[in-house]
Amino acid sequence: MEAFDVLGDPVRRRILELLAGGERAAGDVGAMVQAEFRLTQPAVSRHLRVLRESGFARMRPAGQRRLYAIETAGLEHAEGWLADLRAQWSQRLDALETEIRRGRRKT
Repeated sequence: MEAFDVLGDPVRRRILELLAGGERAAGDVGAMVQAEFRLTQPAVSRHLRVLRESGFARMRPAGQRRLYAIETAGLEHAEGWLADLRAQWSQRLDALETEIRRGRRKT
C-alpha cells in the first residue's frame, strides 16, 4: 500500500496522531478510535495492521499487551515524495517567474 493510501484514511491518521504522543497499548488506541469512529475492535486491529505493514507503526509485545509506537520509515517515505514534488514545482514556478519578468520588460 502506498504511503498516501495509508494516510488518506481518517482512522489511520487519528491513530498516528494518538501514537505521536508516545507509545500506547493497542487496547487504549482501540478504545479511543472505536468511540470516535464507531468501529469494531477487529476493524481497529486491521487499521493497526495496515500501519504496521506499511512502515508507519511498530508493535512490541509486553506480556499480554501489545504496545504501538510511530515508526519513522513510512513517514520518511512520504516526506521524501513530498520533497521531490516540491522541488519539481519550485523549478516550474521559478521558470514562470522568469517568463513573467521578461514579459514585463518587453512592455
